[in-house]
Parts: sequence; structure tokens; C-alpha cells
Amino acid sequence: MTNLDDRVAALPDKSLLLLDDDNALRNRLGRALESRGFAVTTAASIAEAQAALRQAAPAFAVLDMRLEDGNGLKIVESLRERREDSRIVMLTGYGAIATAVAAVKAGAVDYLSKPADADDVVKALLTEEGEAPEPPDNPMSADRVRWEHIQRVYELCDHNVSETARRLGMHRRTLQRILAKRAPR
Repeated sequence: MTNLDDRVAALPDKSLLLLDDDNALRNRLGRALESRGFAVTTAASIAEAQAALRQAAPAFAVLDMRLEDGNGLKIVESLRERREDSRIVMLTGYGAIATAVAAVKAGAVDYLSKPADADDVVKALLTEEGEAPEPPDNPMSADRVRWEHIQRVYELCDHNVSETARRLGMHRRTLQRILAKRAPR
């Protein structure tokens, strides 16, 4: 048993809400968090998460930022209204400073990029107030951060290559080559 497992075992309330619309990630992370001792309730949408919150307000939450039916920040606000002491970690496939700031201002204790490792999530959830969380064991590379940013702008421009290239200040053909490649690690 690791130190993290001991800390989870010592918790008086191990309830955790996991909200993510990616089925594979939600199932994998849910099983990993259960194996570490959390009592996990999963939700695939804002509506499912709201329904789960009406049943009980969990001590912990791991929430995706962008979902098909809305923004995970709505659940942060709802959870804070029901249980002020809950510990919330936001996940996103699109790491950006503005969204990280918004998540923390709304009440999240940390903000992690997908795919998040279960140990990194547990470390973030168990970090005491005022204590800085440890940096992740596998942070995104600079190439991956750049690729994620390009993908985000491309999505915001409704997959219009010319508009995306203009906003990013790059040549359209260069952007097309980047978009044709696989995501860097």
C-alpha cells in the first residue's frame, strides 16, 4: 500500500464524482480511483452530474471542463453551493491559462491536462490548502501544448483552416501540415 492509498483510507468521506464525456477515460479513471479507495459515482454529462448532486454532494470531484452539454464549471458552482468543503480537480484536453484561472476561481483545487494519471489526480485531490501540489510525473511536452492550442483554435473557428491560420498568424499550408500529423506525446 502506498502513501497515497494510506491517505485515502484515512479519509472519513471517500465519495467522489467523476464527470467526463469520454467513455474510455471515464471508465479507466473511475476504476483506478475505486482501486485507490474512493467511492466513485460517474457521470457522462452535465445533466447526469446535476442528478448525482441532487442525490448526494460528494467530498471529492474530478470534472471535465468541456462537455457536449455544457461546461464543467457549472458543476463546480453547484457542488460548492451544496458542499463548500468539497475538493475539486478540473480536467481538460485543452490546457489554457484562462480556463485554469477560471476553474480555480470557481473553486477547483487544481487543473490537470488530459489524459490525467490517476496518481496525479489523487495527489491533486489530497493536497492540503496552501500546500502547492507536486508537478505531474508526465507533464505535456512543449510540442504537445502547441498542438493542443492549435487544435483548440481550429475547433473554435469551426474547423476553418484559413480563419485558424489567420488567428494563429501562420501560413495556411503550414497549418494544414500540422493538422495532418498525429498529436505529439
